[in-house]
Amino acid sequence: MSAPSELHRLPVQMLGDLVSPRALERILQDAADTRGVPAAGLDIPTLEDILKKEVFKRLQLTVPAPLAKRRVSEVLNELMKATQERSAVAPAVSSLQGLEDGARKFSLYFDWPETQRLRSLLVVARQEEQQGHAVAGLVQEGQDLVVQLERRLQESLVAQAQDLAEMRAAFTRVQGMGSREVRRLETLIGQIDEAQSQGTLLPAEVERARTLTFSLRKLLESSVVQTVGSGAAPPELDPEAQARVLALEQEHAAQQLMALEREFAALLGARPALHAQHQTLAGRQREGQVGAAEVEAWRAQLQDARDEVLAEQRADFAALETQLTPHTASGELAMGVRVLLDTVRQTLALGNLATDALRELRNTRDTLGDGQLDASRLAAQQELLDLERSARALPASLPELEPLIAQARARSAQGEDMDLGPLWTLLEKHMGAAAQERDAFDLRADTVIHEYAPLRHLAGETTQKLGRLVDSLRAQRKLGTMSASARARYGQTLTEAEALLAEAQAEFQAAQQVTATFGEDALSGLLGVFDLGGEGTSVPTGAAQPASAQPAPAQPPATVTDLLAGLNHVGGPAPVPAPAIPEDAWTIHAGRVTGGLNDPAATGMAALLAQADALGLHRLDMADTMSVWSARRSGTTWRLGRAEDWEALNERTGTWLDGA
Repeated sequence: MSAPSELHRLPVQMLGDLVSPRALERILQDAADTRGVPAAGLDIPTLEDILKKEVFKRLQLTVPAPLAKRRVSEVLNELMKATQERSAVAPAVSSLQGLEDGARKFSLYFDWPETQRLRSLLVVARQEEQQGHAVAGLVQEGQDLVVQLERRLQESLVAQAQDLAEMRAAFTRVQGMGSREVRRLETLIGQIDEAQSQGTLLPAEVERARTLTFSLRKLLESSVVQTVGSGAAPPELDPEAQARVLALEQEHAAQQLMALEREFAALLGARPALHAQHQTLAGRQREGQVGAAEVEAWRAQLQDARDEVLAEQRADFAALETQLTPHTASGELAMGVRVLLDTVRQTLALGNLATDALRELRNTRDTLGDGQLDASRLAAQQELLDLERSARALPASLPELEPLIAQARARSAQGEDMDLGPLWTLLEKHMGAAAQERDAFDLRADTVIHEYAPLRHLAGETTQKLGRLVDSLRAQRKLGTMSASARARYGQTLTEAEALLAEAQAEFQAAQQVTATFGEDALSGLLGVFDLGGEGTSVPTGAAQPASAQPAPAQPPATVTDLLAGLNHVGGPAPVPAPAIPEDAWTIHAGRVTGGLNDPAATGMAALLAQADALGLHRLDMADTMSVWSARRSGTTWRLGRAEDWEALNERTGTWLDGA
């Protein structure tokens, strides 16, 4: 029966980030021997006993007891769930067929190193099974790869969901522009949303949508929508608008650099000098010193470097393949060599780098030497490879472990016996530190989520942005074992959320001051009617602005802090008379209509603009079911215009509203 064996692997998979898988396997094996049963035949009650005793005791050597207890409880819960699921499924298929079924889910991600290795492993396993050879070792490695792939997929889906939320928020600002690019962005967002609901990644579409979002937001902030080829010069930007455009450019540059780091991760890992250059460039970007042109130049440089390294690796592989082919005939070693060779062959054929796999091939070649390799040296070589893989999955451990691993490999090549126990202990120290960092992240996330709750109903860009980050934190909080890159993203999300939480709490206090000073209607009435502090006061969906018109500069979303900024500036010079008031336009002072035709709707707007006066606002754009409205203040007088759509408003009253 295969189920017990699979259950025996579950603690190793779930706790392998705290203690090395080899150590866990030894603990389980020794505990099973003590109880007089084979490790693969351990049942639920026996596994539960081992987890609570031997495994819990071992975990406390690397992490605090409360964390160890919680992680053991998670494994116990998963064991019970797995048992219940197995009791309800159809009769089990062969282990290899089950592995193939599990691997099919990841066929879309053929460029992932784990997918390439799994595909190669399955090819070799099928060949070996057809020849009547045992493939249990390959199947076990394949199951571990499926676990890694599932983890990577879930981490990537959380990141994609966060990107999607930000794109939706940005889309609400630009949708009123009504251009072809806006419709294209809407289509991309729809495609990503559909993929997200199906648990599928669309990295290319996300990158295109991110770039398009930046272009549209910059266009809106710059207010340079105009007829192509009209020859009209873009308007001069005020300092605040210039600052917003520069901030957008730096935000986009940061996103591009992060995307380059993901895209060229293998190259940056293989070339430390390039990695150092990238870090320097990222540091300069954080200081606002890097523009789009420099990022694109760096992309081209990285692409050239990758082509160069790829050519070198293909030449290296050709030589290694010739040297190792004689060792691919039969036996456990032969299977491993064939899997490695096929993995590297696939990776390089796709135009990707295979730095780590090539390193393993070189180490295998050096260890084989003249081809005479006894079982003990083979086991030692495999353990060294496992140690190095585990260390590379935890980059923080490499400065300390990498030179020690190199020394161990040199001694192994000379035929010396190796004791890797101290190196595993050192690695587990770093594993424990990473697990405690994750635990601290979870506590910080709980705090942010809890303190956000009483603020979630507030209007304002700060609170809405914080809400999106809180959603992301909830998703990250639910992830199981995290990779180093996912843990870094978790920390970055926390840092951003904590900063926004402080701002939102300050705005909440400011809102209470407004309420205490002017009453509840002064705040809730204004924010509710005009929807200030949302994703921007944009034109309604489908209301396109004319290509030939110059719309007024886009205003940033208001926050409560912004609303308070003008409280000390109420009053001022006497109202400025409004000459030649157009049709469907009015002047308003101190909450009363002072010019224009009598209209009940304008009288209602005048009352609302009195509240805007108290809060120091200077411009409002709004829409109801019948009309669009724009109000602009000069001194203590408001100019208010109304039309059936934004195009008509610009044509009839745009110039007058601007004060001409």
